[in-house]
Amino acid sequence: MQIREYAVAMAVYNRWMNEKVYACAAELSDDERKADRGAAFRSIHGTLNHLLLTDLAWLQRFRGQPVTMKAPDQELHADFDSLWEARKAMDAEIVAWAQGLTDEFGDAPFRFVSVSYNKQWELPGWSVVVHLFNHQAHHRGQLTRLLAQLGRDAGVTDLPWSPHFHRT
Repeated sequence: MQIREYAVAMAVYNRWMNEKVYACAAELSDDERKADRGAAFRSIHGTLNHLLLTDLAWLQRFRGQPVTMKAPDQELHADFDSLWEARKAMDAEIVAWAQGLTDEFGDAPFRFVSVSYNKQWELPGWSVVVHLFNHQAHHRGQLTRLLAQLGRDAGVTDLPWSPHFHRT
């Protein structure tokens, strides 16, 4: 499997979409971002924080580092500007990580402990790479809906129009 090509395309898409979602969220007040909207992680801020937290945990696993995440709703940054800066840095790290992936990683078994389920897993490497980006897309879908309910439109979200594929 050509996991590197997939991961680089998705990392660029991931960064592009995060920029769009954060730009919309920046138009809201802190109270609007932190209001409980019935989402899985309650608020827009909570969902943004969850995505950063889980990306950090996956990169730690991929790098063989101890996972610092204690719970899926652990707050890394209460301040939106700090959260956004950390998101930008994380997206750059994900792009760099993706550029270094090998087919051997994708084909090999990957062992990890899930913090959310307190269980050890062994899955093909390619599946955890796919999960990293699928998880982002899942929660960004929730975020774009919450933002739309507040009159904010993130615009086009389709992969073929991301900077990796759509160069004009």
